[in-house]
Amino acid sequence: MTEIPEHLLRRSAEAKARATGAPAPGDAASSAAAQPDDDDGVTIPRTLLEASQQPGGAPAVAGMAAGGPAAGGGGVATTLPPLMAGPAGNTHRLLTVVKSGSIQDVKASPGDKVHVWPHLLAAEFTAALFITAFTLVFSLFINAPLLELANHNETPNPSKAPWYFLGLQELLTMFDPMIAGVTIPGVALVLLAFAPYIDKNPSMRPEDRKFAISIQTIHLMFWAVLVIIGSFFRGQGFNFTYPWDTGLHGIFHL
Repeated sequence: MTEIPEHLLRRSAEAKARATGAPAPGDAASSAAAQPDDDDGVTIPRTLLEASQQPGGAPAVAGMAAGGPAAGGGGVATTLPPLMAGPAGNTHRLLTVVKSGSIQDVKASPGDKVHVWPHLLAAEFTAALFITAFTLVFSLFINAPLLELANHNETPNPSKAPWYFLGLQELLTMFDPMIAGVTIPGVALVLLAFAPYIDKNPSMRPEDRKFAISIQTIHLMFWAVLVIIGSFFRGQGFNFTYPWDTGLHGIFHL
């Protein structure tokens, strides 16, 4: 059970002492200093308490509240005190108001989120530095000359699309253009678009997202295999060949 604060108990005792006319506990000087004003919006005005203790009790208070003459001021009190009146005819009760924030035990629950800086950006910046350094070192040891200007009278053999379109070019060697260029890519894009609506699990753990991970893995592996075949296993005339037989010069037309 929650303990009532000491200052609330002291305020209640002082108010009860003022209502019954008994001396307030503690030093008189401190009680007088701690006594609230007549109309502070929290306690019962002293004038109403004193009027309720006069002969006539509740009728006098009722007359004062209604704007009429009080019983002790020459007016005639024709109403009897209520049956539920307290000691000395006092019909007012002192209610102690306790703010909810003072007795609530608020505990912060630990979260599983971290700030973008430095946890995310530091890792991304480190990865960018590593990739930049690797590319610089790789370019120092590997010669990658540009080809000559394009000649419209001579078509290079093999003629290959950029690597990101080699998957489609590889599909065109296996299926009808309608199936390879429209049906298969369209079905793959539709499945990827509907994947977040089918698997709505908010968990970040891989074992809880088997459907989404399976769809993404199948898509990446399918496209990666087609790009690898189109890049390294297609020689002159876009015919199938092994890279160790033809060599990189015959495959990439270097």
